[in-house]
Amino acid sequence: MGSRAASKLLLVGSLPADTTEDALRAGAELFGDIVFALPDGETGPRRGWVGYERERLCRPHPDIEIIQETASPTGIPRHAYETPVFKIREGISKLEFQSWPRIDDAIESYQVFRRLRDQGVVPRHLRFQVSLPFPSSALNGFKSDFAADYAVAGPAYEDLVRRELQRLMEAIPPSELAIQWDVCYEVQDIEGVIAWMGGDSWERFTGPVTRLTRAITEEVLVGYHLCYGTFPHWPMFEPGDTSLLVRMANFAIANSGRRVDWIHMAGPTYLRSEDDRFFRPLTDLRSEDARVFLGIVLPIDGAAGLRRRYNTASKYIKDFGVSFYCGFGRQPGEDGMKTMREHREVVMQVVG
Repeated sequence: MGSRAASKLLLVGSLPADTTEDALRAGAELFGDIVFALPDGETGPRRGWVGYERERLCRPHPDIEIIQETASPTGIPRHAYETPVFKIREGISKLEFQSWPRIDDAIESYQVFRRLRDQGVVPRHLRFQVSLPFPSSALNGFKSDFAADYAVAGPAYEDLVRRELQRLMEAIPPSELAIQWDVCYEVQDIEGVIAWMGGDSWERFTGPVTRLTRAITEEVLVGYHLCYGTFPHWPMFEPGDTSLLVRMANFAIANSGRRVDWIHMAGPTYLRSEDDRFFRPLTDLRSEDARVFLGIVLPIDGAAGLRRRYNTASKYIKDFGVSFYCGFGRQPGEDGMKTMREHREVVMQVVG
């Protein structure tokens, strides 16, 4: 059948722009001919990724208490252990989130997307991409007793996601929409490197895969972004190879209850560009009709580095696209527009 997300490049999500309109204009100008969808750049408060859920979803909830504020002397968390610590209030066994601010933002951004498309700025073939954090990622702030709090907050979050997916698909025509699941803390959780999680890590990924993705109508494109994180640096944890990402991707493709249109898999650091051991597990990937994007574009070594990683990966997987290893809204360099322009130039030199 072939992928419905066939393109050379995937824009993972965040972009180094100040506003939604700036991000969409730059995205359309620089990447409109080599991507299948445009994200709104995740600007403003969403630049901190799931820090947005921490502050806009969990902090205001009356049944969630903050037992420790940020440990950073500046008041701005510099890494995961400096983020505020939450817990479910004593005696609460059932939680409900009323609405999801991230969906409000997506619907508002779509209005900008549609206006720019009507003006001829955004090419008509492009979909509007919305990236949504998976449950463990969104709820990672429950660091006091994660297992107990997740047992209450996890089902509440999934219920919220199912309800708000419907609102999103009512506001944005499904034929114009692409939804990406951002899966980061789940990856590291399964790797066993997050001290406050542990236990049932595989179920915290597989359960939502089977329960949430089937709630998205088939007309919407769906993808998974499997990542090792960039807070505060890339990677938060570097694995020995891609075997876990392959295992997770295979499960998602086989068990989502609907078609999966793309898979994004984070790549290695630059020193491992020619490490066959890192890429070899890709031979076990059963991608079916999903387009595979490898996050092997790094800010450190330009086209030469991408070419090394691309050539190594090509030994083990054919016909794949590329992307930055994660969103790059927090890594604008001296000038965000220049950073995006260089991103295009690097990609076009290697896979153009």
